[in-house]
Amino acid sequence: MKEIERKFLVKNMDFLKNHSTVGYTIQQAYLMESKDRSLRVRIKNQRAFLTLKIGENALERSEYEYEIPFKEAEELLHCCPRVLYKIRYEIHYQNALWEVDVFQKELTGLCIAEIELESPEQSFDLPEWVGEEVTQDPQYLNINLIKRLNV
Repeated sequence: MKEIERKFLVKNMDFLKNHSTVGYTIQQAYLMESKDRSLRVRIKNQRAFLTLKIGENALERSEYEYEIPFKEAEELLHCCPRVLYKIRYEIHYQNALWEVDVFQKELTGLCIAEIELESPEQSFDLPEWVGEEVTQDPQYLNINLIKRLNV
């Protein structure tokens, strides 16, 4: 399945004031990675997933996600030296779903908004709280953000 996603830095937290939304706690880590693929384990509230992403282009990659038993995800997270912690908010704006990740612990202060699209050329409106686009900046990929964490 193709994932077409654009990422932006968040200028301010106004999205929390203007929308009644609930945040989901997320823990995620990477079991394997190479130049063009990664295998991630993620716990989102009380559900757990394995996700395989294939492709070098951050805008458009293949993504395969599978729900797994929660206990197995916990065990897999313990096998990883680094774990990302974030709170994800889902914001509906102008008929589009934005996912805003507010990073925790060592990455506190970093907020990234993502929008998934049907095609790379699809147009959409930017909310006022969305700032600079970082889709093609590899330092904002979760696989690279996790490398900033102390082991």
